Amino acid sequence: MELSTFNSNQTDEVIELYTQVFTDAENAEEGVLIGKLVAELINTSEEHDLLGFVALSEGKVIACIFFSRLSFSVHTKAFILSPVAVNSEHQRQGIGQQLIKLAIKDLKLQGVEFVFTYGDPNYYSKVGFSEISTEVIKPAFTLTYPEGWQGQSLTNKKITSIAGTCHCVSALNKQIYW
Repeated sequence: MELSTFNSNQTDEVIELYTQVFTDAENAEEGVLIGKLVAELINTSEEHDLLGFVALSEGKVIACIFFSRLSFSVHTKAFILSPVAVNSEHQRQGIGQQLIKLAIKDLKLQGVEFVFTYGDPNYYSKVGFSEISTEVIKPAFTLTYPEGWQGQSLTNKKITSIAGTCHCVSALNKQIYW
């Protein structure tokens, strides 16, 4: 298996991966929704606002993650991890965790201060995320599952209250994803 940064030549394959993974895990409607999200992330985000990593097996993309920029009313370098997809046949092998760790290392090198995600606390705690109160860091939208709002510091600073609501890239700027 090879881990590398996402290349725009992989766009169609990555969209297909997300669509299939979320169809398998949830249903066809969710698969289409997340496939469209990924297409929009890739096609509308500024290059410096999106970071993607893929896992390849025999030249085929078997997993992918994206981090996109979060902005606050005060200067803070932050990104959000969303979405994550690992081919159903390759799940529970630590591939997603390897990609997340690689991306976090890269984000640290870029001077990013904080990373956030919205998902399963049991999964994301394995890669350093911990639950954050929506009172401390107000998410871009009302959360369906507030316990899924998580973050981690990539510096020696603790995550403390950041004034105002965060703003995400346009692709994630829809209540349906929150």
